[in-house]
Parts: sequence; structure tokens; C-alpha cells
Amino acid sequence: MARLSSDHRKRWIEDKLKHLAANFGIDLLAFSCLSNHFHLVLRSRPDVVKTWDDTEVARRWWSLCPKRKKKSEIDGMKNWIPVEPTEWDLNSIRNDPVKLAAVRSRLSDISWWMRLLCQYIALRANGEEGKGLGRFWQSRFKAVRILDEESLLACAAYVDLNPIRAALAETLEASDYTSVQRRITTLKENVVAIQDSNASNSATIPNRADDFLSPISIDEKNDPLSSQPSRNGKRCSDKGFLALSEAEYLTILDWIARDTVAGKRGQTPVGAPPVFERLGIDAQVWSRMVKNFGRTFKNVAGKPTSIEQARSLKSRRRFYVSRV
Repeated sequence: MARLSSDHRKRWIEDKLKHLAANFGIDLLAFSCLSNHFHLVLRSRPDVVKTWDDTEVARRWWSLCPKRKKKSEIDGMKNWIPVEPTEWDLNSIRNDPVKLAAVRSRLSDISWWMRLLCQYIALRANGEEGKGLGRFWQSRFKAVRILDEESLLACAAYVDLNPIRAALAETLEASDYTSVQRRITTLKENVVAIQDSNASNSATIPNRADDFLSPISIDEKNDPLSSQPSRNGKRCSDKGFLALSEAEYLTILDWIARDTVAGKRGQTPVGAPPVFERLGIDAQVWSRMVKNFGRTFKNVAGKPTSIEQARSLKSRRRFYVSRV
């Protein structure tokens, strides 16, 4: 019997990620969905959650864990979606101080994000296969703490390059169900919108394919120090996560995917030093770190000095990693 494609389940995961990103106090920095697993880079934002009033907290939690649902149909399959909460529904959360505090904490808790994501996919997959209830994922998700910008850059690249490394795609733009493909799609759409604007003196910017993702670029000198809650309502915040432009990030990915510096497409000013030099990163070591990220970093990721200073949250023990 031919093996069924799992691409529709990748779409389930991406659709659920959009829902979670719109309601949790957690930034989705990068993702990739493969046939039997997925990778996420998440940033907990309790500082953003603090800016939400009690009604906003209750509304978001109801959207994530509604007490009442209605039947719907998605992709030919029956599904359940939340009904609009009543004042009584919201009061059941916001008028209970203990429950409200617990919910506020959960909204920036990565474990709760993963719990709701995996439960949802398990229920849909088991329903599709006629298994009803039961175990779907082989084991609990694995998390790696990221301690510094260099490792964050390596981790995001590792995640975005997964389809290429798995021989599922040859280029970034062909890497389906990844954050990098969504960012490239948005760049293309914006170019078309600008061209249309030049032709008709009116710009129509379409809905961004990456509007549920955290922006890449952060200007450490000029960006505000505030939490920067999202203005589009589709993600937690508008704060970037790398001191790079989007073009530089894509150039790095394209370079590392080829294992050579040939074919760089970034628009870095002529007088600016190379991106690795600006970040104080050895290009060859960083390249190996991206390739071996999953094998090298088991519990935390960072430069040797960052890992040396870090300690386990519970036992306060030091971390050890394999040599890159």
C-alpha cells in the first residue's frame, strides 16, 4: 500500500501555529514542519502579557481553551471551533483572582503552547486514522535554552534549513512549511505591491504571509525599549530578534545552504564589514554549528562563555555540550 502524504498535517500544524501566535504571549521566531516532526524557535514574553488587562487575558484564554464550541468543517473534516465568549464566560476567568493569575502565567508558558499544539494535532490525526483517543507523538517535546545572539542565529538557521538538509527541497523558496519560505513570499508580495503602486499611484499591500512571525531585524540603538505589543493582532509583539536585516539573514541562509560564500545576495553597504565579522563569529565554526546544532546542543545553546555562566534552573548545575 502506498504511503499517504503527510503534507496536509503540516498545514494543520502551521494553521495551529498561527492561532497560538495570535493569542499567546510568546513570539514565534522560526518554524519548520517535516513529515514526522517539527521544529520551533519560541521566545516567552511575560512582559507583553503584563500589558494586557484582565478582559484581554480572559478573551485570549477563551480562544485557546473554550468551554463551548461549535461544529465546523476544515479540509473536509469535521472540527470544533470556539464560540464567541459571553460576558459570563469572561467573568468566570477575570472575576476569579486565582484562576486569572494562573491563566496569565500560562499565556507566556512555552509548555502550555506545546501542550495545546500537540493535543490538537494528535486529536485530528487520530480522528483521521479512526483511532479515537490514544498516543500520537512518540515522546514529549524537547526544549533547548538559547543563551546568546550567535546561538539564536544558528538555531533559527538550523530550523529554516531543515527541509534542505533532509533533501526535501533544494532552495529556501522551495522549502515548504517553513518560516523562511513565508518571509520570502512576503518579500515577493511587497515587491509586486510596490511595482503596482508605481504604476497606479496607489499601493495595495496584501496580507503578509509572515504576519504571525516575529520580525527578524531589531535595531538595538533606535528601537524602543518597551514590550512592543503587536499592532496587527496576529502575533505577540513587533520586536525583532537579530541585529540583522532580513536580506542579510536570507543571504546567510543561502550561503550556508551551499556551504560556500559564493552566491551572496545581501545588500550590505560596501564599506560595512562582513556580517560574521560584525557579530564576532568565525564563519567556519558557525557553519559547523548550524549543521550539527541538534547533535551538539542538547539542553542549552550558546557560546562557551555563555554556557559556562549558565546553570540549570532547578539543580543549578553547569551545562556541558559536545565540541563543534
